[in-house]
Amino acid sequence: MQTKEPPRIASIEKKGEVERVHGLIKGWILQGRARPGEFLAEVELARLCKTSRTPVREACNRLAQENWLTHIRHKGYLVPPISVREILDTYEYRKLLECFAAEKAAAVARPEQIATLKEYLRVESSPKATPEEFVEANHRIHLGIAEIAGNTRIVDQLRHVLEYVDRLDILSLQKDHEIVLHEGIVRAIEARKPAEARRAVAEHIDAARDRMVKLFGG
Repeated sequence: MQTKEPPRIASIEKKGEVERVHGLIKGWILQGRARPGEFLAEVELARLCKTSRTPVREACNRLAQENWLTHIRHKGYLVPPISVREILDTYEYRKLLECFAAEKAAAVARPEQIATLKEYLRVESSPKATPEEFVEANHRIHLGIAEIAGNTRIVDQLRHVLEYVDRLDILSLQKDHEIVLHEGIVRAIEARKPAEARRAVAEHIDAARDRMVKLFGG
């Protein structure tokens, strides 16, 4: 005898499938596999995700609400082009979060926390490091400083902002291999000089912003 699947179980399974598809497509965007300006059709996404069009549609609608995709009615979805305005807004917001975090971190950082930051600095100075390793090191340094500062609100907000920044970094390293280093920031934190740490972060973010505008503003 056939029995119908309990509605609650079916709903949980559907939600889980939407989450899986959402994670896959977002990952492709963040990793630069789905490139800015690229059109994504539901049927093709369903094939790539090995699922039906319904979870793809729900996942993409959610990604559109999160500004990772633009919905084109009756056609599909577009990965939005990189906007100079968005770069400027993002890096301005980063300065608000990270200058405070660096200043606070310089006052409270423990030796073992500074040692962890220095491990990521070694990745930056390694000629054998891959672009992916550079991006990971950059992420860990910036988030690590916020975690040292100990403000959970800033950590949560910065984690969200760094998703966008990581994607920019990945795309930018496909254009050139120039990176903006963090040694001055970590040195100021280790020396327990809050004002110098704040200034070093501001200069770092300005330099990174200018690099992005140069690469994506043409």
